[in-house]
Amino acid sequence: MRTSRLTATAVAVAAISVVATACTGQSEAGATDDPKARTTINFWHGWSSPAEVKAVQDNIDRFEKAHPNITVKVSGNINDDKLNQALRAGGSNGPDVVSSFTTANVGKFCSSGAFADLKPFIEKSKLDLEKTFPKVLLDYTQFEGKRCALPLLTDAYGLYYNKDAFKKAGITAPPKTMSELASVAKKLTVEKGDTYQQLGFMPNFHGYETVVSHYMPSWDHTYFDENGKSNIAEDPAFAKMFTYQKKLVETLGGYAKLEKYRSTFGDEWGAKHPFHTGQVAMQLDGEWRLGMAEDAGADFEIGVAPMPVADDEADSYGKGYLSGTIVGIAPASQKQNAAWELVKYMTTDTEAVVNFSNGIRNVPSTLAALKSPDLKFDPRFRTFLDIAQHPKSSTSDGAVNGSAYQLTLQDFGYQYEKGAVKDLQAGLEKTAKQIDTDIARAK
Repeated sequence: MRTSRLTATAVAVAAISVVATACTGQSEAGATDDPKARTTINFWHGWSSPAEVKAVQDNIDRFEKAHPNITVKVSGNINDDKLNQALRAGGSNGPDVVSSFTTANVGKFCSSGAFADLKPFIEKSKLDLEKTFPKVLLDYTQFEGKRCALPLLTDAYGLYYNKDAFKKAGITAPPKTMSELASVAKKLTVEKGDTYQQLGFMPNFHGYETVVSHYMPSWDHTYFDENGKSNIAEDPAFAKMFTYQKKLVETLGGYAKLEKYRSTFGDEWGAKHPFHTGQVAMQLDGEWRLGMAEDAGADFEIGVAPMPVADDEADSYGKGYLSGTIVGIAPASQKQNAAWELVKYMTTDTEAVVNFSNGIRNVPSTLAALKSPDLKFDPRFRTFLDIAQHPKSSTSDGAVNGSAYQLTLQDFGYQYEKGAVKDLQAGLEKTAKQIDTDIARAK
């Protein structure tokens, strides 16, 4: 559960303020501290709810028991802005081990030197990363061959659905293709004058997790071509997604009506989330939503399934969008060898990963932990474990300016869905040029 997770737009905005130049200080190649000496290191993370904070501390307690010479001072509720400021400032009061929820910022973290290069530590520890982590997770924790982070638990996105509403509408199974999603969403929608008694699915790009990057894995797609140029105007998957989403908006009542209804929704991270209250019958969301809906006392049976896929890609059903928490080492840290011991423990020790997953109800991030008999979860959670291991699951590509390109594409989506942009192809071409310009400036 990510109660402190940034919204998609805020994530992208945060990316712009991430360290733009390499941090100064002792590099990992020259780390000279003795990891067996008695020392104290600082670990900064973003979790904030009592249950999450406890799960973090429980993991740290286990680490300290296994490494009695290392004391870990923990600071929580640290977002990328706070992290950015600390990494710029350096000094003994700053973090030694750093984490972030923003996988899309890894390109910036790695290319700018904001996070230290982990290659020397990995080689010294003789870690075989390909045998330790799923491929997608390895992809989103490196950029252009430089590995500056490792995965610390995973987020997998699927489709939640109200089984009671399905039964009432005579629907016997969750949709598997995007055309089925549109049909089911229409059947589940109960209009009430200029609003709704129940909406089948909120398609709008402001609909919490229904953002461009979370829709796109339903289509086989590529954000950038082999030369690093934006591919959104060349790859037909993007036009197909935008066309589909806009048609679904119109089918379910139109942009204005949907936005008016959306204004009645409770907070995404609170008990009055529209899926919890029955205002929407289906919801694209991450694995944490199951526990949150149960905790909120949802008075209907909750179903979980993979997100539907494009009709001509039906054989890839079961895939989904992946992201997660990343963890690395501050380049200005004077205790990088000790910091690595904590990073290695949290990310590769099976018991540590399993216990942390159990504690905060996120998907484990190692291949061994995904198969561990010690995982404790609701049977429905298996859907997310399967999505995390699906060979065609994907994440957003990295870029030198982090998630800024996602913000640009998302902003285009806002304009297109409400009708401000009439020519889809021309709009995609203009957006692609803007993305390329921004990346060139960042370099």
